[in-house]
Amino acid sequence: MRASKSVARKARPSSNFMATFNRKAARVRLHRRIRKKVSGTAARPRLSIYFSGKHVYAQVIDDDARKTLIAASTAEKSVLGKNKPAANRASAEVVGKTIAERARGKKIENVVFDRGGFQYQGKVKALADAAREGGLKF
Repeated sequence: MRASKSVARKARPSSNFMATFNRKAARVRLHRRIRKKVSGTAARPRLSIYFSGKHVYAQVIDDDARKTLIAASTAEKSVLGKNKPAANRASAEVVGKTIAERARGKKIENVVFDRGGFQYQGKVKALADAAREGGLKF
């Protein structure tokens, strides 16, 4: 004898999308996919960014040598000065300008931009635009 549709529906596992969706895990999966294609070399290192809840981080990395060449973040007191650390657009711009300034000091002009799985809008775009204004090309 065949079961009714409602019984079959109850037997299925829950497919509630929002309950099973994890934003952080999705961003990490996306970042892994990006990193398969984006790699930094000595001639053109990778500008990698990360946003935590409180801070903005940026690094210029040579993946061939597995070395971080330059780093800047809002966790450094020299970057923010008297401002309170926050992961917002204003602090992203400050970090972008700082990383570009430090890159010019080490004679790095061309980089590959690694957005870290974050959407290219808001803080990410602000950091990228500030780095471009500071002299980095990507």
